[in-house]
Amino acid sequence: MENYLLDGRCSISNNIAKNSIRPFTIGRKNWLFSASTKGAEASAIIYSLIETAKANSLDAYKYIEFLLNTMPHLEKDQSPESISEVMPWSDIAIENCIDKKK
Repeated sequence: MENYLLDGRCSISNNIAKNSIRPFTIGRKNWLFSASTKGAEASAIIYSLIETAKANSLDAYKYIEFLLNTMPHLEKDQSPESISEVMPWSDIAIENCIDKKK
């Protein structure tokens, strides 16, 4: 809570954090009506992917499309190095999915 006193670059407001979790609070109400636990988990994963893409200034649609096209071609062992290639802060994801509106 006192980090903004230690570092002047920190914002006093937490509006960014509040706005980033808003879809989860709306989703939480919707997940009550999911047909199954796995369906609710899938919805939560999609919300997480979209919000992470937005937080990294990526076009969420392009990022999901990038994941669906790239993930099947990754190594089968899913090593941390191969997964790091598709993270929203990776250079490859930024090149392919940057939101030009921002």
